[in-house]
Amino acid sequence: MGAPEESVVHGSTASPGKLPSVDRLLRQDAVRPLVSEHGHSFVVGEARALLDELRGRAFAGDLPADALTDAALGAALAGRCARRLAPGMRAVLNLTGTVIHTNLGRALLAEPALQHLLAMMAGPNNLEYDLASGRRGDRDALVETLLTELTGAEAATVVNNNAAAVLLTIAALARGREVIVSRGELVEIGGAFRMPDVMESAGARLVEVGTTNRTHAHDYERAIGERTALLMKVHTSNYAVHGFTASVDEATLAGIAHARGLPLASDLGSGALVDLTRYGLPHEPMPQERLAAGCDVVTFSGDKLLGGPQAGLIVGTRAAIDRIRRFPMKRALRMSKLPLAALEATLRLYLRPERLARDLPTLRLLTRPAQAIRAMAENLAPQLAAAVAPRFTVTVVELSSQIGSGSLPVERLPSAGLALAPAAGGRRGTGAALDELARALRALPVPVIGRVAEDRFVLDLRCLEDAGAFVSQLGALRAALG
Repeated sequence: MGAPEESVVHGSTASPGKLPSVDRLLRQDAVRPLVSEHGHSFVVGEARALLDELRGRAFAGDLPADALTDAALGAALAGRCARRLAPGMRAVLNLTGTVIHTNLGRALLAEPALQHLLAMMAGPNNLEYDLASGRRGDRDALVETLLTELTGAEAATVVNNNAAAVLLTIAALARGREVIVSRGELVEIGGAFRMPDVMESAGARLVEVGTTNRTHAHDYERAIGERTALLMKVHTSNYAVHGFTASVDEATLAGIAHARGLPLASDLGSGALVDLTRYGLPHEPMPQERLAAGCDVVTFSGDKLLGGPQAGLIVGTRAAIDRIRRFPMKRALRMSKLPLAALEATLRLYLRPERLARDLPTLRLLTRPAQAIRAMAENLAPQLAAAVAPRFTVTVVELSSQIGSGSLPVERLPSAGLALAPAAGGRRGTGAALDELARALRALPVPVIGRVAEDRFVLDLRCLEDAGAFVSQLGALRAALG
C-alpha cells in the first residue's frame, strides 16, 4: 500500500523536506503500473527528474502542498513519462493553402507506397541482392528501369535529395575544372542552398555568363575554354523574372556544348513526370523534355511534384550516369532502403496514368475542384462558429492556394476556406487574440496549421480531404478557448 496522504491546508506551500524519496514514490499504487509498462530504469529516471523539479520549486516557495499528495505525484509522473515518450514528429492538418509545404513534410505518400514501405521495413529485403543470379546487386536497380522507362533516359541513379544530386553531378563531371552558368540562374533555395556555394563545395569553379535578366548563346560560346568541363542550366523554379529578359533554351545550349565535346546538365528542382496541363494546371518542365532537347544529365526532386519521398533523381546518358555512379561521393549520398521502397512504389503509379489523379495524393490535392472545397467550407462553418463563439466570428471565403516548395511560384489555385476574426468588443487586441487562437489550434491532438492574413486567421481547406479529422477536435478547441 502507498503511504497515507498527509493533510494539507489549502493555499499552503510545501518545504523541500516534505518530498518523498525515489524509492517511496515508486512504491505508490499509482506508480506501479508505470513500472510494469515502461520498465524500472526509465521510470526511475523520470521520477528523479520530477523530484528535482519539485525540489527547485519548493526552495523557491512556489510548490503547493497539495502537489505532494500520492495522487498528484502519480499523475505528475505519469504525465512526465508520456511526454518523454511522445514522438516529436506528429501528424498535422495542413490548412495553410500551400499544398507541397516544405515545413510540413512536402508531398504526401500514396497508399501503395505506404503499404510497400511497411512490408519492406518489417523484414529482410533484396536491397542489394540480385534474386535472379543469387549475387550481390545494386540498389539503383530497384528504380532505374522505372526511371528510364518514364523519362526516356539511357540510365538513372538516385541520392538522398536534389541538392545532393546537383552536388554529386558537378563533383563527378567537373571537379577541379569550370562550370558555366547564366547569372540569371544562380539561384538560392530554402536553407540557404546557393548554386555558387554548391559549385565551391563540389570542387568546381563557377564561370558566370550574361546578366541577371538576359543571357545569349554567344555568352556561353565565348566563355568556353580549356578548363571548361560542364555547361549547366538551372530552372528558376522558386521565382520568376518578367520584362526585358532573354535566356538560352536547352536545345540550343546542347548544340553549343556537344560541338565542343562538353556535357550539359539541367537542374529542374521540382520536376514533373507528367504534363500538368492535362489536369488543368500550369505547365512545369519535365525531365523528358530536357533529355529530348539534348541534356546529358537532368536532376529533380522526389518529394515535390513527383509526389514521393525525399530523393534526388539523376537521369541522363549512360556515359554521364556511369561517371556519376562511380564517383566516391555517391556512396555517402545514397538512399537508404526506407525511401527507396517508397520511391519505387510511387514510380509504379505512373505506369497507370489514367489513375494517377486519383492514386497520387499530391496530384489529387492540386486538382481538387474549387466548388467541392467551398461546399466543405460551407458545411464546416456553423460547426466551427459554435466552437469559437462568442470570441470569434467565422466566414466562408474565396482563397487562392499555392503549389509550394518552389513549384510554379507565381501560379495560384482557386480555393475556399474559413476566416476567423475576433468578435467586436473582445477583451484582447486583434493580434493577441489571433495569436491565442493559433496556439490553441496548434495544441490540438492533431495540430491545425493555418495562416494569418488581413487581421483574420485563415483556414484554407484544399488539403483537408477528411472533414471528420477536423470536426472531431472542435470540442477540444472550444475548451481551450474557454
